[in-house]
Amino acid sequence: MSKMNSGAISAIVDARNTDFEVRSLDTHCVNVSKKDVPFYHNLKYMVAGIFFGIILIKSEVISWFRIQEMFRLESFHMYGVIGTAVVVGAISIFLIKKLKIKTIHSEEIEFQDKKFTKGQVIGGLIFGLGWAITGACPGPLMAQLGSGVSVIIVTILSAVAGTWVYGKFRDKLPN
Repeated sequence: MSKMNSGAISAIVDARNTDFEVRSLDTHCVNVSKKDVPFYHNLKYMVAGIFFGIILIKSEVISWFRIQEMFRLESFHMYGVIGTAVVVGAISIFLIKKLKIKTIHSEEIEFQDKKFTKGQVIGGLIFGLGWAITGACPGPLMAQLGSGVSVIIVTILSAVAGTWVYGKFRDKLPN
């Protein structure tokens, strides 16, 4: 009887792990907040986004010329910005894990390991090629538009189309 119970328990645990793996493949966030809050609580995110856009503009990371300098290996500026972001992110994750910091709604933050696949390499190459050609990655697109670079609308529409294509064919792609 205990053999049967332990088998049932391991099946439940395996089902939970499989559930997480399936959800992570669907690119859904596993740390989704369970709390319902009024819509105006989201205004803080809009303010943070506007502040972030101002930082992107002032640091010149939305500049097509800065991005071209980076891809031509002519300037350290963008590598310094990206390197600083990686270091800040690594320190932040270390502190979140070490100090068991919670979300703004007092919920625990879970970190899950991801498997490395060849699709990530292919996607990274496509992303880098698009970044080099357009002079924009998805992060600063709206900051570029807001700063008056109206031609970036073509890149925004292409990003939306690319996202749609990925969603349509994702199960046929090498994940």
